[in-house]
Amino acid sequence: MKNYKSQYFINTTFILIVLLFVNCSENKNKQEPKTEAAVQESKITDPNSLFDGKTLDGWKITEYGTQGHVTVSDGRIILNYGDGCTGINWLGDFPKVNYEITLEARRTVGNDFFCGITFPVNDEFCSLIIGGWGGPVVGLSSIDGEDAAHNKTKILKKFEKEVWYKIRLKVDSERISGWIDDEKMVDFAYSGHKLSLRAEVGLSKPFGLFTWETTGEIRNIRLGINE
Repeated sequence: MKNYKSQYFINTTFILIVLLFVNCSENKNKQEPKTEAAVQESKITDPNSLFDGKTLDGWKITEYGTQGHVTVSDGRIILNYGDGCTGINWLGDFPKVNYEITLEARRTVGNDFFCGITFPVNDEFCSLIIGGWGGPVVGLSSIDGEDAAHNKTKILKKFEKEVWYKIRLKVDSERISGWIDDEKMVDFAYSGHKLSLRAEVGLSKPFGLFTWETTGEIRNIRLGINE
């Protein structure tokens, strides 16, 4: 009787250990981070995403004539250094007002703007420039004929190479607002002002992203509609 109890105890303990090991393994598998393929799949099915992380589907390369190569690698759109602008245009529908654009961008080569965003404001167009005029200028081009280096939206900010910056642009019925890494950089009430584009970026409308004599990389492009 004593040997039977001992054997029973050993068998029961063994079964409990096996069950505990299986349960821990299952929990570990549940907590493992998503694979890269799963992350990309979530981007594709995200209705707010304008970039699938793998291709330029929905975009076209802007034919400036002297642009650098545009490639996609590791979830990034790479706008390579050109003699002037290098950029892409969105081919789908795009709102005229009451929307937000968010993306991440960085400069890897060159010293001028690594992210320009052309966008509609009702029936006009304007560009948000990040890092222009030798590297530090942030602002809107153009307002009443004056570009970002010469109008009231101009602000200076130091940008480091190889550093990703989070950019957010909001257009509503009264204002154009812009943030970099949650710091508000642009806050412009546009009523009564003439909005326009510099001639060099005229091909980027209605919605386009571009650089100037600089290699810039862009990722995580999202569009939100504000009612």
